[in-house]
Amino acid sequence: MALPVRNVRIRLSQGQLFWREVGQGKTVVFLHGAWSEGDEWLPLIQVLSAKYHCVAPDLLGFGESERPRRRFHYSIAQQTECLQELLEVLRLGPVILVGHGLGGWIATSFALQHPDQVQSLVLIAPEGVQPRELAGRWTAAWWLTRRPPVLYWVLKGLLPLARLLGAQGIDQVLRQRRRWVRSPIGCKLLFNRQASDIRRELVQDQLDWLKLPVLLLQGDRAANTTAILTRAYGKAPQARVQLLAGGDDLLDTSVEAIAQAMQAFLNDRHTPPPDSASN
Repeated sequence: MALPVRNVRIRLSQGQLFWREVGQGKTVVFLHGAWSEGDEWLPLIQVLSAKYHCVAPDLLGFGESERPRRRFHYSIAQQTECLQELLEVLRLGPVILVGHGLGGWIATSFALQHPDQVQSLVLIAPEGVQPRELAGRWTAAWWLTRRPPVLYWVLKGLLPLARLLGAQGIDQVLRQRRRWVRSPIGCKLLFNRQASDIRRELVQDQLDWLKLPVLLLQGDRAANTTAILTRAYGKAPQARVQLLAGGDDLLDTSVEAIAQAMQAFLNDRHTPPPDSASN
């Protein structure tokens, strides 16, 4: 029987934060991706809450957490500061951090800054690196979501002709744009801010300093972009990659497999050796 999930809010220095909480045991904090919110973790949390204390916040500016004033400076540093304050207020730590996409970038940045507060990382398609193979990856997204949205207007005007000719490309691009604009803070953090600010917060040159255990989960049919991101993070000293059956929708299709992989990893990393108990 699934345990009831508590919905909680707290006023932090940067704004009100909303999170979901359930279970007992070691604390696992789940950080969502740029195009979703904390509830993307609920199916996985329901499986893990029998053994772990699960906390899944909506990052500041996402979901039911507060979106501060318009001129608020969103950054990865700001998100890690917010996470640090939440853990301090709740007196949690050291914790296990689980991050998806943008959440993986934030989790890794936090672990690099506060290694004594993190036991291990579990990452799925983590952002925060810019390998050469992905140069210009967000250029189209920037043009499609900027204001005024000139490219969007052009594509919208061409859509009737494209449909008449049976071309599906513009339809797909516009669907992707709708997904992006529904998450303006995700856009801002990933590509809609100064390029120098983004580069300054990348973690790719710091991964050698990430000394804690890292589990990278990837679908065996994942897109090339996901595979490149995973491979970049795989350079961390204690990182290991585990392939699961599926594509880029592991959180939708492979909850049980993710839970099993996580539990095996956490048991392996956090259970003392057999003879240590007798010392």
